[in-house]
Amino acid sequence: MAQDLTELHAFVTGGSRGIGEAIVRRLAADGARVTFTYNASEPAATALVTSVAEAGGVATAVKVDSADQDALRAAIRDSAAANGRLDILVNNAGVGVFAPIETLTAEDYDRVVGINLGAVFHASQEALGLMKSGGRIINIGSVNAERNPLPGASIYALSKAGVAGFTGALAREVSARGITVNTVQPGPVATELNPAVGPFADLLNPHIAAGRYGEVEEVAALVAYLSGPEAAYITGASINIDGGFTA
Repeated sequence: MAQDLTELHAFVTGGSRGIGEAIVRRLAADGARVTFTYNASEPAATALVTSVAEAGGVATAVKVDSADQDALRAAIRDSAAANGRLDILVNNAGVGVFAPIETLTAEDYDRVVGINLGAVFHASQEALGLMKSGGRIINIGSVNAERNPLPGASIYALSKAGVAGFTGALAREVSARGITVNTVQPGPVATELNPAVGPFADLLNPHIAAGRYGEVEEVAALVAYLSGPEAAYITGASINIDGGFTA
């Protein structure tokens, strides 16, 4: 169901591919003006801007490493100034390092936690200084915050569990301002980095009640709903969209 996001401005981190790309497309299709960040995928970001425009939407790409809190904060401020407002923040940028804990390095920890959790904090703090009543913060977490059927996900799970805890605490803090904060926790979703067919998918599919990987558009539809006026009573929630992976 399409949401009426006309005239709203959304800022999406990590929006050039995968789930982020689908979110940019959906929010723009529902009427929002979308600013999204990318880091290493400039051709994909440029192509997405063009594709959204051809479909009648508005999207702007900004090169930002989400690990750089100053650059991320500046991008949020600049986009709000250019659009005259900031209504929706989607913290989507994320990285993962999957390996036995004894092989993980301090650099692995700093990178994963710095982006998956640190960038969520810094972007949210900056956005809250710009949002008015009706604002939406939507964090893209992971069902790995709750369940990890395979070994090697310690740092990733730590970071995503932190996002879920942050979401509940922040929702209570800003609810009086009319701003909602929620986390969307995808399970296995088909992307370029996590294809629905292959050896890894063969390991995960037996754990998915629906018997299939999710599609990026399904995640984007949930984000769009949480961005709209009908979701005003949903806040502090971590919502699994996982085909029963955690059932």
